[in-house]
Amino acid sequence: PMADADPRVVLLATQVAESRDEDVPVLLLKLKEILNSASLGCKESKKIRQEIHYYDLTQYCMLVLRQDYSRLRGGWATAAQLAEILSHCCVGLELKEDPEEFYNKFLPSAIDSLLFLGRRLQARFIRAIKDEEKKRFLRCFHTVTDATCWLFGGHIQLTECVLQNDHFLQLLITDDVETAMIMMSVLDNILKVNSPALLCVDEKILHAVLDEVVYKLSSTTNPVIGNAATKLLLLLAKFSQQLVKLLTTRYKGLKLLLSKQWTGKGFDRDLSQLLDLLFLEQSNRKEEMQRQHQAACLIQATWKGFQTRKRLKKLPLAVTTLQRSFRAKRKQELQHVKKQKEDEALKQEMQLQRQRAMRHFHERQLALLEIIHASQMDKHIQEMEGKSALTIQRFWRGYRARRYFHQQKQSLKEYKAAVTIQRAACKFIEKRRKKRALSPWKDIKGPTDEQRVALKQKVDDYIKLHPAPQMSEEMSKELHVQAQAKLAQFLLRSSLDRRAAQRRETLLAQVNTDVELLMNAPGLAESTEKDLGIFMSRSVPVAAKAKQSHTTMLKYTRWPWWRKLGDEFVEGDVIPDEDLTAELGTLFIGGRK
Repeated sequence: PMADADPRVVLLATQVAESRDEDVPVLLLKLKEILNSASLGCKESKKIRQEIHYYDLTQYCMLVLRQDYSRLRGGWATAAQLAEILSHCCVGLELKEDPEEFYNKFLPSAIDSLLFLGRRLQARFIRAIKDEEKKRFLRCFHTVTDATCWLFGGHIQLTECVLQNDHFLQLLITDDVETAMIMMSVLDNILKVNSPALLCVDEKILHAVLDEVVYKLSSTTNPVIGNAATKLLLLLAKFSQQLVKLLTTRYKGLKLLLSKQWTGKGFDRDLSQLLDLLFLEQSNRKEEMQRQHQAACLIQATWKGFQTRKRLKKLPLAVTTLQRSFRAKRKQELQHVKKQKEDEALKQEMQLQRQRAMRHFHERQLALLEIIHASQMDKHIQEMEGKSALTIQRFWRGYRARRYFHQQKQSLKEYKAAVTIQRAACKFIEKRRKKRALSPWKDIKGPTDEQRVALKQKVDDYIKLHPAPQMSEEMSKELHVQAQAKLAQFLLRSSLDRRAAQRRETLLAQVNTDVELLMNAPGLAESTEKDLGIFMSRSVPVAAKAKQSHTTMLKYTRWPWWRKLGDEFVEGDVIPDEDLTAELGTLFIGGRK
């Protein structure tokens, strides 16, 4: 226990700790008598408040505010008195030990409990039917709001907590006149106590509060509500120019609403001041918009002038381009007309040729009919019909085969491309599989201890059965000398064999080149001095082969991508020999086929 503590506080704390939950609210009402025994502001009053907080009686007051008082003794009037006691206990309380928890946790929780109790009382007041019951709930609601105002009036930092609390916004959003007036008075007290708090809260909360105040002006004709809402807006407008700008931009019909609906309602002085501030802000805004409009016009004029000068500089080039385009188009049209005339002339020529051929055919038929004997006429006609049928069938089958080939050409091309891609992918996968080394961290199962012992026994038995022959140092040196001599002989013999093979390949390449030149050479009667120079000079065949190789490489570079897809997996970017051989035959480079 605290030294020199008030016995009344100690006794009350003991009774609260030992009593049931239903009896705690009634016991806590004794705090009002204890608080009233000392005048506010004196040392004794501060000491009593510290003792009450030390024995957690304020914590009990805050917690019991969330109970349902409809079945408790004293009803909701007890809750209202406890709210008043809680606010009086917290205002004027000075703590030396752990003040951060009191200011940052306890006081916001107390505000939340008071507003929660206010929501309950407001709901019951709206649902009440009897006048006496309504008056009782309204009186309790007024007591709770006064306690809230007293609490944030003693602790200014709580105004932000009140504005940010969801219960406060829900209390403010109501169509009931009496509770709406009380909540607007609470908002008025917040602005008078700490006006900057409205600018410190979130933008959504500020908009929600302003929306509700403006809505009350537009949805009701009650002059009491109109007067309170007008005073709130005037207080906001006088406090901050930023809020005036927000009112004019967010609520564009507010000035018309105030001047038409609320003029002559008994608060014209406040209304005229608010309208003057709104019109002044609008005029300032118009001047700012006009200045910005003039600046924008100046910027546009400068930019348009720059663009016009730029276009004038490019005008000669544009005219030249236009003339070139016109001439190209006219030339294209003339070529098109010329091509049409040529096509018509060719069509007429082909028609004349067909007519001549038909005439010639008929004349020949008539001549044959005159030559052939009458008894052979049927046989001749049957032969002609058979030949005609064969000709028609041949042309039809050729047409059908060509059409089928053109239909299958694209699918065949796609099939070849798919085969090439699959082959390249298989090569790539196989190459990756071969290059993939065994991971060092892979868990390889080693032999067990018994297997190791058995293997060691086998090795020892083999060494005993096959002992290594002992060799002296002189025999080792002699064996080394013999091996070196045989290695030198082998290297010399392989070098000679390699040179002989290279010479044979060179001679074979030369013979093949000569044979090819002789086979392609013209006859003696047609040969010239140029052909003779081919056989006398060895550089001409080499140049011809180099040109042929260059042509082969150019053809290879022009292949479609799917034919060269497999080459990106070939090391060194070497063209496969079978592709070049299949395309251009044999090429001799450096004496090797």
